[in-house]
Amino acid sequence: MATKKDIRRTKIKFRIRHKVSGTAEMPRLSVFRSNKEIYAQVIDDEKGVTLAAASTLEKAVEKGGTKSEMAAKVGKLVAERCQAAGINSVVFDRNGYLYHGRVKSLADAAREGGLKF
Repeated sequence: MATKKDIRRTKIKFRIRHKVSGTAEMPRLSVFRSNKEIYAQVIDDEKGVTLAAASTLEKAVEKGGTKSEMAAKVGKLVAERCQAAGINSVVFDRNGYLYHGRVKSLADAAREGGLKF
């Protein structure tokens, strides 16, 4: 059974996705956050393919530190992978989460890594 919090986030998510869509020139950087991990994907919605991805489950991301610090590492990693794929600018999709804490840390680190949004 979904909680009120989940239902609220789903409504916000659909409202955001109605406005935000990724293209080949400007793909969508989508963030998913669970209680322990954080995931980021760069998606071309026109073709329905993931162009780059990173998460805290990968060996490239060192464990240790707070969850916000881990999110910043994931943000830097996804920015590096985007640069390698030739992607410079993206549309940020916070996926219904507040732009605060881990989501903000990931976004700031991705900006420092060279992504524009």
